[in-house]
Amino acid sequence: MNTGSDEAAESESGAATTGGGAKVEPELGSRAPEFIKARRALHLSWQVGVFVVGLAVVVAGVIMLPLPGPGWLVIFGGMAIWATEFVWAQLVLRWTKRKVTEATRRALDPAVRRRNIILTSVGVVIIAVLVAIYVWKFGFEMPWKIKE
Repeated sequence: MNTGSDEAAESESGAATTGGGAKVEPELGSRAPEFIKARRALHLSWQVGVFVVGLAVVVAGVIMLPLPGPGWLVIFGGMAIWATEFVWAQLVLRWTKRKVTEATRRALDPAVRRRNIILTSVGVVIIAVLVAIYVWKFGFEMPWKIKE
């Protein structure tokens, strides 16, 4: 009979936690069904399919970067698709999640938020002054002429 203290429990984020609350990373490797992993040709076909679908999603995300759309979100979605099958993608995704978590924690620090608000305010004032100087000197007319 298990007491459950040493048993890993799955949390909402997908990372397992031990009885003491310490996070245990999920196992690396393919998440393909066992009957697919058992047959080499089928598993290779599965990997090629996952790679192609992930590549299509990543390319769509890269296209969305300069265009309207959630480019980075789609790129990370493609990486998550790759991470279902490839260890290198799982490691990249773990690293990215760690960095985003650290950046979020730093950004929510009250001192950092105060500094960011002050810097943004100073930047807005500088831009407003520059626009006011431009309008005062040149008026609302643009310096280039478009032939009609």
